Amino acid sequence: MNTLCNKAQQAFSALLFTLILTILLSFQTVSAQPDGAKLFKQNCATCHKLDDTRLTGPGLKDVFKRIPDDEWFLKWVKSNTKLTASGDPYAVKISAFDVSTMNEFGFLADDEINAIGTFLKNPPAPVVGPTGPTGPTGEVHVEKGLDTFWTLVIIIIALIIIIAVLRGVKRSLSNVVNEREGKPANPDRNVWEETKVWMGANKSKVALIIIILLSIGSKMAWDAMFDIGVFTGYKPSQPIAFSHKIHAGDNAINCVYCHSTAEKSRHAGIPSTNICMNCHKGISSGATTGTTEIAKIYEAVGWDPKQMAYNMPQKPIKWNKVHNLPDFVYFSHQQHVVVGKQECQTCHGDVPNMTVAEQVSPLTMRWCIDCHRETEVPGMMANADSTLANPYYEDLHKKLAEKYKGQKITVDKMGGIECAKCHY
Repeated sequence: MNTLCNKAQQAFSALLFTLILTILLSFQTVSAQPDGAKLFKQNCATCHKLDDTRLTGPGLKDVFKRIPDDEWFLKWVKSNTKLTASGDPYAVKISAFDVSTMNEFGFLADDEINAIGTFLKNPPAPVVGPTGPTGPTGEVHVEKGLDTFWTLVIIIIALIIIIAVLRGVKRSLSNVVNEREGKPANPDRNVWEETKVWMGANKSKVALIIIILLSIGSKMAWDAMFDIGVFTGYKPSQPIAFSHKIHAGDNAINCVYCHSTAEKSRHAGIPSTNICMNCHKGISSGATTGTTEIAKIYEAVGWDPKQMAYNMPQKPIKWNKVHNLPDFVYFSHQQHVVVGKQECQTCHGDVPNMTVAEQVSPLTMRWCIDCHRETEVPGMMANADSTLANPYYEDLHKKLAEKYKGQKITVDKMGGIECAKCHY
């Protein structure tokens, strides 16, 4: 019986150690598991939609039914130019068909790309709302499963209950053995006291647990630091429920009609209310909000719709800025939109389908540098009709073509990743 009790005690210690290690590794696995949806949003959503609608690039609906296999997808995402240059038949076919040059994502790990692939194989399905597939406000609602955090909480609670039961069984067995051998019963210790006794008897295991805990904690802290100041998914409410989907999407209003300085200045600019009134003098009721939100515009500009006159006090609209760069970063919309010929969607995502504007791209230094290393310079692209109509750039492109003969001329080759270009 004594031998049985000792074995039970050893088994209990081993089980306790295994459970603790399992919990720690579970947290690490969850934190290290690539989030395909998040990665898609950060790297792909600016050019691709999940349905069959074309954005900058083709729609990705059923993409894995079109491409050869998962390994091909991995190679294509890492470097589509390298795969095409290797003579891969399908890569050559779609490169010839699609004139737009896809960015390369060699900085993504294989498991991150595979996570994106898994997400594309099982994309979220929109819930049909009362006014159509996007609901009454134009938002796509996604059914969410059980949150990973709460799943872990439930598992941990279950493990704690199991440990408590096993602890009671162990103590009962030990007391039975002591009673038969005429020994006094084990002292009635609480969990903390018993834990200290166990730690004293298993110092090597305790040391190993501490090392593992510190390692996992350090890794989680290191990863968390990279998210400081990154606000992907930031979607603030606005004083007026302005829908980009209705204006830029349904009514196809050009971005620069409202953000008129995007082609002329560093800043895209916040449209003044007189821009709104160009249309809303005659449009006093919206498709989804009726007169409620448009009345706020009238209140801001002091417009009396009954008298058709600006005879009311004005109240400036305090918009909440969505995209913010640090003060020490220089960024020019004009340089990117006019000279670089970038579409607004490259950085801002599929705004024409956003009811509420949100930050899609991480806007980190790494994200900008990767873009500069992968984006071909307009005028030097293989499918470009002519160079830019500017003598300075024509001369610069000519020199770059001579210097990098046969190579793709990307932004970094013309100084696009020099520190002083963005920080001075």
